[in-house]
Amino acid sequence: MALDTESPERKIWKGTMVLTVAALITKILSAFYRIPYQNIVGDLGFYIYQQVYPIYAIAVSLATYGYPVVISKLVAERIAEKDEKGVTYILRLSLYVLLFVGLSCFSLLYMGAGRIAKWMGDSELVPLIRLISFSFLLLPFISVLRGYFQGNNRMTPTAVSQVGEQSVRVLTIVLLSYVLFRSGETAYEASAGALFGSLAGGFTALLLLMAYWMRRDRRGNMYIIKGNADAKTIICYLFLQGVTICITNMVLTLIQLVDAFSLLSLLMEKGVEDSHAAKLLKGIYDRGQPLIQLGTVIATSFSLTLVPLISGAKKRGDEVFIREKIDLSIRVAFSIGMGAALGLVCLIRPTNVMLFENDRGSLPLAILSASILFTTMSLTLASLLQGIGEEWIAVAGGAIAVVTKWLCNIWLVQVFGTVGAALATLLSYAVMALFLYFKLQKKMNTHFIKKQYMYPVVNAALAMVAVLQLYIWVTSRFGDSRLFAASQALFGVMLGGFVYIIMLLKGNLFSKQELSLLPFGDKLRLFLQKNR
Repeated sequence: MALDTESPERKIWKGTMVLTVAALITKILSAFYRIPYQNIVGDLGFYIYQQVYPIYAIAVSLATYGYPVVISKLVAERIAEKDEKGVTYILRLSLYVLLFVGLSCFSLLYMGAGRIAKWMGDSELVPLIRLISFSFLLLPFISVLRGYFQGNNRMTPTAVSQVGEQSVRVLTIVLLSYVLFRSGETAYEASAGALFGSLAGGFTALLLLMAYWMRRDRRGNMYIIKGNADAKTIICYLFLQGVTICITNMVLTLIQLVDAFSLLSLLMEKGVEDSHAAKLLKGIYDRGQPLIQLGTVIATSFSLTLVPLISGAKKRGDEVFIREKIDLSIRVAFSIGMGAALGLVCLIRPTNVMLFENDRGSLPLAILSASILFTTMSLTLASLLQGIGEEWIAVAGGAIAVVTKWLCNIWLVQVFGTVGAALATLLSYAVMALFLYFKLQKKMNTHFIKKQYMYPVVNAALAMVAVLQLYIWVTSRFGDSRLFAASQALFGVMLGGFVYIIMLLKGNLFSKQELSLLPFGDKLRLFLQKNR
């Protein structure tokens, strides 16, 4: 019988990477499916879905990033103490607490759907809000099962359930919306079918987790009710830490929620002639959400792989290592976020036509695309603060962003319409990024964004923008079809990315050792050596 000689640290690192890959896959799927969905149901249908989607996204965040992490920490502590009774007690108590949370949220949404729809400015959303409220009934079971497996350092069940949930959800949303819309159903009914797909994804996750639960190692008595843990402590920990851990992951969702509650009514107050026109404007504006999400996922996926290393170094007390990796994470986030934001701004018109059939709303979409830099920085800085044990600062940053968005919406939408809403989003993420950066700088007593780092990034960005502007000016003379726009956008991405990466490498932003830590870093390092 082969012995398992793998160290606990190595197991934890591998588990973290499994969850990171799963999260990356699910986020990419979440960004991409909205494009065919919008193509099927149009801007009105997209508006309807986006009004209700943030409610579902909150349930998913709590069941993915919030409560499972808290439960896993409690379970891991009891396992380390070989306290099987304590593990059982924590799982049962967590289930009872989360059943209360889930039932409360379900009841508030189901019974309060009329009032919520009124606040959103669209009474026809009532059935959809009631439908999505059922997702909170799945929250307790999914959270406890994921927390149990993660506490046992078994990350595969969580990863498989996340990917399975999103895959079934995306497939069901696209198929149901297509069938319903093509059969003559209204945009609201097609959106109800899409939201049913979200529930189907949740059931898939639960079934997969239950299958792993049935196959678990049944050593020990798993039916003991009493344990040695303090119930009040566990309940407070679940309520406080569960929300704390996932609040920063919900920032993008909460910003969308602010728009869902305020943008339609503000557009009507601005003087939009009727509610249908206002809904179409909101639907066109919502095209920016998958662009932000996709750009942010790509930019943060590289830098956030370093966060577990920082958490481990914090436990060891290795301050030098922590500073080095925080510095690298910020440089990666800043450079890739800048490139993704400005590249998409330059290519926004052909990208808009390629993805959404026409170029409506390209100006607000360009402004939303510019916010990718600040969303990237905000999420990276929040994760770094969590890594060094400053979760409440990250929460404060998210709260500041939401309040800023709400106030700026009230001020700017009535003046500039959806352009004002886009500016409000940009400002909210910028304020959050600046707040978190200065807090991190103060905690670490180190300046991370230095002139020697700024110069190569700005230089590379200016070169890329100049090349892409010339490219768009030349190629725009040859056609305006959707197929041409697609080829123009895709080739532009390759051209802009090539110019930007070459200029960054020539600017010596990263050392050879740092490049080796990044995806495809070895190939980039070889390229760097050949060109010196």
